[in-house]
Order: sequence, then structure tokens, then C-alpha cells
Amino acid sequence: MSEADSKKEPLQPPASEPTPAVETAKPAKPAPSRPASANAGGKSLAALALLVGLGGVALGGYGLWQLKQLGASEDRQLEALQSTGEQTRQLAERERELAARLGRLEQLPSASELEERRRLLATLQSDQQRLSGRVEQVLGASREEWRLAEAEHLLRMAMLQLSAMQDIKSAEMLVHEADLILQKQDDPGAYGTRQKLLEGLEALRSLPELDRTGLFLQLGALRGQSNQLSALAPEFVNGEAVPENAQDSRWQRWLNELTRYVRVDFDAGGDVKPLLAGQTLGQVRLALSLAIEQAQWAVLNGNTKVYRQSLEQASAVLKDHFSEDNGQARGLRERLEALSLREVEVTLPDLAPALQALQAYVQKRERRDEGPASEASSQPETQTEAQEAERT
Repeated sequence: MSEADSKKEPLQPPASEPTPAVETAKPAKPAPSRPASANAGGKSLAALALLVGLGGVALGGYGLWQLKQLGASEDRQLEALQSTGEQTRQLAERERELAARLGRLEQLPSASELEERRRLLATLQSDQQRLSGRVEQVLGASREEWRLAEAEHLLRMAMLQLSAMQDIKSAEMLVHEADLILQKQDDPGAYGTRQKLLEGLEALRSLPELDRTGLFLQLGALRGQSNQLSALAPEFVNGEAVPENAQDSRWQRWLNELTRYVRVDFDAGGDVKPLLAGQTLGQVRLALSLAIEQAQWAVLNGNTKVYRQSLEQASAVLKDHFSEDNGQARGLRERLEALSLREVEVTLPDLAPALQALQAYVQKRERRDEGPASEASSQPETQTEAQEAERT
């Protein structure tokens, strides 16, 4: 409300204050008409001012809203400008990439050159496959040749063991290994060679087992015992005293006393051995040791004749110089006689036919492998000539 309205309106007493009592008898005076018109004009003026204020507030709010919208639009335009710049930069990079790719594409060969290169690549691959096949074939053949050469070497070693050392067990193992190599070849052409090898192998297996090393060591132990032999010293046992008789003469009593110390046996059946002592006993031991050493040499060389002669000689030395009462000499002689019955020599089989059959098989296999190798070597040459003709 305006100040005019406040002036024209009568002052109202406050609610808390008591209102004076108005007399009901007096009638109320009618209000004058002029103040009423002035009050209506003030109200209209106040309403107009209020409308003007509201319009100003609305106009200010609209202006502020327009400013916010303009700032937001500027922000959006700035963001769009930035995104446009980024897209422009990306487009420039893509253009550069496309230009580089186009440059590389321009450097690529033409379709005819590509076709020529593709044909050359196919030719190279086929040549490489043929070359790898030939290499595998050559390596496989060389491995088989090495195995066959190993079998031949084993067979030669077996023959050397038999001829030089007469070692049957070692020769049997070597021949068996050679037969296993031929078995792994899985070649029907090796049938005859394997037959010869198996014949020699079975001949070795049928031989009696000879333990020459054990026999040599046994003779060495007996030779050590021979160096410890000693002769038995003769012992004299006094005879029983004859009871004296008063009727015997002095001569008879003296003869009876002498028979206790001296005996003469005219019917003796045993041989009287010489008394060995000192140098004589050493010579007998040396002769016995040399005879046993000769038997050991015969064992190592497989000489049955020399072996048995040496043991017979040793037994004769013991028999001639030592009596039967000497238990040590008797046991040594019995042991030598038992060893003289052992075999030190056998008839060895001949492995030469097996070796000849193996050599013939190896030569036949080499000739058979040379044929396909020459054909395979000539085939790539013809193919390369045909390719060169096509290119021209």
C-alpha cells in the first residue's frame, strides 16, 4: 500500500487496547465521497507499480537466462570447435597414412611380376622337397651302411678272439651282436648271410666250456704249495728188549742187545727214498715249479700235449723224491694227476665263410643303392632343363 492510502485511512486502534464504547443511540455519519475516490486511485497506482516491478524482475530473469543460454552455447561451440580440430588432425593423419600406403602400393610389382614370382616360388618348393627326400634317402642309406660295417667289424673281432686268445665266450657274444644288426635290417637278401652267421654261432655254442683262467690260477696255487714241500726225516724206534736167560752165552746176550739198534730186512717190498736236505731239496722244488709253470703256459696257448707232459713230469718228480708217507707230497701229486685230465684245447669253428657272405651282401647292397641314386640325380636335371625351356 502507498503512503497516501495510509494517510487517508483512519487509524485503527490496536487489538490489545480496549475500544471505547460507542453510543448506539447516535447514528453513524455517512463518509464523505471524496476520500473514497482517492483511496481507489492509490490502489490502482500501487497495482501498476507492482506490475512494473514484476515486469522488471521478469525482464531481468529473462536477461539472466539469455546470458546463461549464450554462455552454454559458446561452450558448446568451443567444444564443437575443439572436436572439429581433433577430427581435422585425425583426417590429416589418415591422409598421410593413405599417402604412405599408396606410395608402398605403387612400389609393389605388377600382376605379371607377381605371377612370375609365384611360379618361381612353386618351382623352388618342389626342388626343396626333392632335395630333402634325397638327403633323407642318403642319410638312411649311410646309417645302414654304418651298421653293416659295424657288423663286419664285430665278426672280424670274433675271429681274432678265437685265433689269438681262443676266447669262446667273447667270440660268441660278438657273433650274436653281428646277427642282431642283420636282423634289424629286415632285408630278405640278408637270409643267406644270417644263415652263415648262425651256423658259426651254433658251432661256438656247442663247444665245451673251457675255464682257462681258472685252470691257470689253480696251477699257480699248486706251484706255491710245491715251494713249501719238505722231506720227512727218518725216525728210528728201539725194539723191545729180549728177556735175559741164564743159560744164554755172552755172545747171545750181546747179539740180542744189538738187534734193538740195527735191523737187516732181506725181504723189504717198499722203495727206499733218498734223504733230501739242503741244496738237493731246493733243486727238487725248482724242478717241480718249472714243470707246473710249463703247464700254465700250455693252458694259455691251448697246447694239450705240452700240458699233459708237464704235469706228468711234475708227478714223476714227486713220486721219485718223496715217499708215500708224506701226506703233503701225496696230495699234491693226486691233484696234479686230476688236473692232467682237463681239456685245454678244442677244435674251433671257422668263421671265414660267414665273413665272406657278409662282405658279399654289403657289396650287393651298395650296387643296388647306386642305381636309384643315379636316377634321382638325373631326374632334377631334366626338370630344370624343362623349366628353363618354358621360361624362354
